[in-house]
Amino acid sequence: MESGDLRVFQAVAREGSITKAAARLGYVQSNVTARIRQLEAELGTPLFHRHNRGMLLTSAGSTLLAYAERIVGMLEEAVQALTSNETPAGPLAIGSTQTAAAVRLPPLLTAYYARFPDVRLSVMTGHTEEMVERVLRYELDGAFIGGDCNHPELQSVPAFAEELAIGAHPSVGTLEEAVKRPILVFNRGCSYRDVLEAWMRENAPAQTAVMEFGTLDAIIGGVTAGLGISLLPLSVIRKQREDGLIRVFRLEGQRTMTTMFITRKDAFASSALTAFTAMIPAAPAAGE
Repeated sequence: MESGDLRVFQAVAREGSITKAAARLGYVQSNVTARIRQLEAELGTPLFHRHNRGMLLTSAGSTLLAYAERIVGMLEEAVQALTSNETPAGPLAIGSTQTAAAVRLPPLLTAYYARFPDVRLSVMTGHTEEMVERVLRYELDGAFIGGDCNHPELQSVPAFAEELAIGAHPSVGTLEEAVKRPILVFNRGCSYRDVLEAWMRENAPAQTAVMEFGTLDAIIGGVTAGLGISLLPLSVIRKQREDGLIRVFRLEGQRTMTTMFITRKDAFASSALTAFTAMIPAAPAAGE
């Protein structure tokens, strides 16, 4: 079993398709198909269920993927360690929740890029659970997530403190009226959704409708249109509040959430990542 075979297997597992994996790797489809079949023959077990819409991992495939993620990740770290120098340069992949990326990250990223223009910085957004998984799979060097992270393979540092509040349409007069409206949230795995649903279970008179959205802009747009309510950082909806488009209801006992920056404990910290982490405490805070 060679590392190249594991990279091909990893790509097919992530994409769920020979065609998409081949495009991602820059290979012809027949090459990818042949290497997967060769790997299955070598291991003596099928790694995928084939169906009309793509490929699904078998139980053996899921086991191999866990090892492949670690092996490929460690190989990439080895390259970084051997080619690293004191001047931050090269790729740096950062993940973030959409709420942090909307307000908190731009000043930090601007300041970082101004100091280290040789770093090829990329940012991916998603909910907290997704960011944790991508860091664990070595797909991201680090990520900003909402709330604490207690995973044994990860370490974290506090980045930004956010005050949370219920955002509603200006026509909503009281918090009691607000909690009767549908809640607008990201899909499961979002820390803000978890906090809101827990609060609603304790304070709402009856179960309300849940509407899932894929972007922060869509949630804020739904709130300003009167579709429902959402739990949001005050920093994110500052302009909408100032323009009279959103009414804010602060929760009893100031509710805050700290955005944490997570990295793997066993990962090699490149000069680019070390410099980035060092700048996080100095990140300018957006006004509420």
